[in-house]
Amino acid sequence: MTDAGMTRPGGTDVGRTDPVLRRGRVALALSFGVQGVAFALLVTRIPALQDQYGISDGLLPAFLAAVPILAGVGSVLTEKVVTRVRPGTVLRWAQPLVLLALLGAGAGREMWQVAVALGVFGLAVGALDASMNMLGVSLQRVYGRSIMLGFHAAFSLGGIVGASLAWAGARWELSLFVSYLPVVAVLLPAALVGSRWYTEGKRPEPGGDGSGGAGGALSFKLLLPLCLVMCFAYIGDSTVSNWSAKYLQDVLGSSEQLATVPYNVYMVTTLLGRAVGDHGVRRFGAVAVVRAGSLLAAGGFAVVAVAPGAWVGMAGFTLLGLGLCVIVPQTFAAAGRLFPGNSDAAVARLNIFNYVGFLVGSPLVGILGDAWSYRGAMLVPMLLVLVTLVYARSFAAEGARYGGGHERPRTADVG
Repeated sequence: MTDAGMTRPGGTDVGRTDPVLRRGRVALALSFGVQGVAFALLVTRIPALQDQYGISDGLLPAFLAAVPILAGVGSVLTEKVVTRVRPGTVLRWAQPLVLLALLGAGAGREMWQVAVALGVFGLAVGALDASMNMLGVSLQRVYGRSIMLGFHAAFSLGGIVGASLAWAGARWELSLFVSYLPVVAVLLPAALVGSRWYTEGKRPEPGGDGSGGAGGALSFKLLLPLCLVMCFAYIGDSTVSNWSAKYLQDVLGSSEQLATVPYNVYMVTTLLGRAVGDHGVRRFGAVAVVRAGSLLAAGGFAVVAVAPGAWVGMAGFTLLGLGLCVIVPQTFAAAGRLFPGNSDAAVARLNIFNYVGFLVGSPLVGILGDAWSYRGAMLVPMLLVLVTLVYARSFAAEGARYGGGHERPRTADVG
């Protein structure tokens, strides 16, 4: 990993003047994009995986649950590993493992083969997600302004590309291996080359800047509000990814073809919201952006719950994408600001609640939908997202606000 050892005044955009930081930012955005492609290629071809390996409907939930559980384990292990090696080193090896595990899942025929492939995928994804966001938080600290949403926009763009490639593979009736092989053949060397330029900023000494809980010492009590926000955001996200098609078709009476549209619309609006979100944070501050996102997302769930027809329902899912998209990146950024001397550990622990929300969201809506109604079930993630408003002050940048009108004079130590 490369370190940039120079100092800039607080008013200077170090990202524009330092080529090391520019390359590091582009390389990390590439990593987020590659991960978006890989994840989408897996989750959108689950029915094909089920058919290829003869996985029963009863056994499928166990396979699907194993991936986020192992990803949580991978995130915990990453917290321990980065005390000895830098996050960029973890990311450099985790990304190829994810891609090779994806290819392995498409290549086998026996049940044990897909179990091993998905197990490796889950562990590697946990390490990948944690280390990517560690680097993103570190780079944002050096830049002195919000850039995290841009990295997550690259993930959303990768997800759209991956879903499109998956659609093409299904449309042409390609085997999973044939569908995955050219993608991995392109992305694997690209990720390895890009990993040469991973970089991060010099870490402040614990307690060195007076910001954050206990001078930067990690406290789960202080981190807990952000963990809850992360969990609730992913409950909302998994509700869309797992239930939008069924809801539109079974509850709102759409055609089967139209029922596939809401998730695509959600992904596009997520990309658009993240593409402009950093500008919003710089102008209005993270607290205002997170509050606006929470209200938009809650409004989206409310529209979906009362929608008289499919088109109004799709309008609700559009609002959901625009609202939810800002919350997760800003939660990681807030953890980095809250614990400036221990941001890697904070990000790793926070990342676990990504997978908790994903695990809880899908069965929660299904159970409520069967026991009550699917319209009523949509109100539960709506209320959970609104809880973010209670914890919005946890996103306050205090003395480290990023962007015009929110910065204090300071020296950015790039190292």
